[in-house]
Amino acid sequence: MNVIFDKERCELDSPVMMPKASGFLWNSSMMLHANCRGYVVSQFMQPEPAKYSHAPNIEEKTFMQPEVPYYTEHPGRFVYVKDENSKEMFSAPYEPMRCSPEKYKFSVRRDKIVWYAENYGIGIEMQLSLPRDEALELWKIKVKNKSKKKRQLSIYPYFTVGYMSWMNQEGIYNPDLQAIVCSSVTPYQKKEDYEAIKNYKDKTFLLTEKEPYAWEAAQEEFGGEGSLSMPDGVVADKLSNGEARYETPVCVFQYRMDMNPSEEKEFRFLFGPAKTEEEIASVRKKYFGVSDYRMTDAFALAESEYAAYIAEGQGCISVKTGDEIFDNFVNTWLPHQIYYHGITNRMTMDPQIRNYLQDHMGMCYIKPDRSRDAFLFALKQQFKNGRMPDGIKLKEDTVLKYINQIPHMDHCVWLPLWLEVYLNETNDYDILNETLPFADDKEAISVFKHIDRGMAWMIKNTDSRGLCLIGQGDWCDPMNMVGYKGKGVSAWLTMAVAYACTVWAEICGKIGWSDKALEYKKTVKELNENINTYFWDGKWYARGITDDNRIFGIEKDREGKIYINPQSWALLCGAPDKEQKELMIKMVEEYLETPYGIEKLSPAYTAMQEDIGRLTQKYPGTAENGSVYNHASVFYIYALYISGEKENAYRLLRKMIPDPRRKDFIQRGQLPVFIPNYFRGAYKQIPKTAGRSSQLFNTGTVAWLYRCIIEELLGIKGIRDGVIISPQLPSEWKKAEIIRRFRGAELDIHVEREEKVNKIEVFVDGQYVPDGVIRNIRSGTSYKVSIKLPVTEERNI
Repeated sequence: MNVIFDKERCELDSPVMMPKASGFLWNSSMMLHANCRGYVVSQFMQPEPAKYSHAPNIEEKTFMQPEVPYYTEHPGRFVYVKDENSKEMFSAPYEPMRCSPEKYKFSVRRDKIVWYAENYGIGIEMQLSLPRDEALELWKIKVKNKSKKKRQLSIYPYFTVGYMSWMNQEGIYNPDLQAIVCSSVTPYQKKEDYEAIKNYKDKTFLLTEKEPYAWEAAQEEFGGEGSLSMPDGVVADKLSNGEARYETPVCVFQYRMDMNPSEEKEFRFLFGPAKTEEEIASVRKKYFGVSDYRMTDAFALAESEYAAYIAEGQGCISVKTGDEIFDNFVNTWLPHQIYYHGITNRMTMDPQIRNYLQDHMGMCYIKPDRSRDAFLFALKQQFKNGRMPDGIKLKEDTVLKYINQIPHMDHCVWLPLWLEVYLNETNDYDILNETLPFADDKEAISVFKHIDRGMAWMIKNTDSRGLCLIGQGDWCDPMNMVGYKGKGVSAWLTMAVAYACTVWAEICGKIGWSDKALEYKKTVKELNENINTYFWDGKWYARGITDDNRIFGIEKDREGKIYINPQSWALLCGAPDKEQKELMIKMVEEYLETPYGIEKLSPAYTAMQEDIGRLTQKYPGTAENGSVYNHASVFYIYALYISGEKENAYRLLRKMIPDPRRKDFIQRGQLPVFIPNYFRGAYKQIPKTAGRSSQLFNTGTVAWLYRCIIEELLGIKGIRDGVIISPQLPSEWKKAEIIRRFRGAELDIHVEREEKVNKIEVFVDGQYVPDGVIRNIRSGTSYKVSIKLPVTEERNI
């Protein structure tokens, strides 16, 4: 198996070595996750998430799931191919016939996904892109006769529609539209629901540019006795031109053609949802017509506009370190994933507030103006008492769902943490003077006072010991039974509040509120004393204390002995002394570090613990129950950098990025085009599955990872005066070249280790800068920065 990975693409040459290898495409209206074998998970917003390509049975509406189990009739996009003379058949890209291809390629780009399969001297290329805004798939299918003889071929583009509705579903070919149109009615019971449902896009269509030879709209008729692995419809001379009448619909076309040696033919299709056939007609006219008086191909123009749209998500750094996998990921794929989060809000209308703020923390580096707007939008939904809601309502009539119906206690923590990154990048302290109302009161107060009120609410939410109450959850959603009686407390939340107060105190000090800064520093000191009194277990910090006063996450526990989050945030809030810090870092390495990164807890739970909650019911090594949960891992990496532990930090950071050159690449089963929310853990308990990627690209990890790389690893951090240069390169890096785009200026940075240097030296345009601070940065200006590092550096703890 070979993998090509550069700044433009990641390419795999086998459909079987990493069968879940995948990529994703998105715009503001939809998201699509496609794997190397042709299976696809897609959804669009109307305004809540909905599907137009369904499973073969009725599906529960829920959020995106990790480790999707693919099966023969899983939604997908395939092309069956038949030689009409020899009767040889195969399917591209691999499923559902699973014929081993003579040649194969799965190529993930930021703006398109391409598959290529070749068998029996016939090459099939499938290319998928999206338009800039609409919920629509743009498909190009190329057929090439690679042999030296004339061929008579049939191809059958097959697009899953699936089980649409138990109330009403059908599929019919419309010759005027040159489309198979599948119609349904979203099931409902309450009369009140009809007003929303009647406006849904309950049609799925496959629209073809060229008139088909035949078609089939009934799933069972197409598959027949051969099912999808050898469909009766493909075996027959001609598709039956069938309809689906309250049967599971499908979209299949047949094209029959004579092809000379080396001849290539191209077919284009549009696949997506619609409300009416008039809408489908307008889609046909828009994309299969011409776009303007210059006779521009509208389909091709849509592809190029989408490519330009995706390119707008350019990151603020470009690096060249000698590690090509790291460089390509950081320069291209990491900002792409951050951009996805910031634009789509994870394809929900009620994002959790912590997700929303951390996702837009990442956007501070890419689209700071958009991030600013998002923060102010969120802050208007704060309650007058200072509490932030569990979910952000992106529209006034949005209903909070799923986890947002459960009260969590951590949401105000993220306000100053977002603000710190935003101010570092923009120096826009004027944001603190903006005035906003509350969700439950029209009184408008400044952003500064909103955040201050949120911090006061967090500090008040404590018990008699001065420890933060957890309620039905903190950052860890499924820790839902620790404090539901109103007494349980969270070590992590107490530490997070202390760290948030530290950040807020620094901001207060910078804008002249010295008394308030001192007040928050005093609070941090008190919280840290409480943390050490009640949570230090001798070698590490506990995770919490239950309603019944049981401390957990301690050495004597058989399962859930040690959690990573309390160790990370203890470092951030400054709770441990030097001895505690050294011991704690050693214990994390011993108990939690694996070849795939840091586990969230260990050992993983194997049975329900009713005073902790549903976390303990998740399968050992998955999600919050002992996986390498990357969001938690990156908190620890950031904390290590803050603590001067740069070698440890980089080692763990690098483990987060799948690398085709490493032995564990196939075990992970994921291409290095995104960071997943987790890799399987329980490394010592269940080594067989440890390391497997969840393949789920929704994660708060990426904003923090980008911050770690920019501000700590590369050490190019914005401050009020400009930018401070203080890199923490690992000892294995001898040099690095960096382009940093910052406040409209460009820093061209060259870093190199030199024998005669004993401390970091910074030169800007040839001038030595003793404190490493580049001041008075002017937008539109380029700066040449030279950084000299010692060959060896002392460890700082």
